[in-house]
Amino acid sequence: DVQLQASGGGLVQAGGSLRLSCAVSEFTFDDYAIGWFRQAPGKEREGVATISSHGNTYYTDSVKGRFIVSTDNFARMGYLQMNDLKSEDTAVYYCALDLESLSTYGLSRPEYEYDYWGQGTQVTVSG
Repeated sequence: DVQLQASGGGLVQAGGSLRLSCAVSEFTFDDYAIGWFRQAPGKEREGVATISSHGNTYYTDSVKGRFIVSTDNFARMGYLQMNDLKSEDTAVYYCALDLESLSTYGLSRPEYEYDYWGQGTQVTVSG
């Protein structure tokens, strides 16, 4: 069965960087989309970034220019490089896998489009 494992969270000062990783097991990186979501305390989960097997990317406005989403198909890994972190980036971050790269919603697709989810990894930005 496909499993996702998110890692790389931690405590960082404002202005710092973190790289989150998402390991995908039992899956051949062929046609897919990997999405990154986050949920801050007291708030709903929101989409942060998406990358498709075609190399197309999507970022929510609040992270544009600061976050970079990527994949390593050979290693079956997804990554979210987060730079210039701000206190409002504090949240639990999740990666998710959609078994289809295409969606009527494009890359900013809703959560229910995703087939598998990893457990969350906590990112805390201080200062």
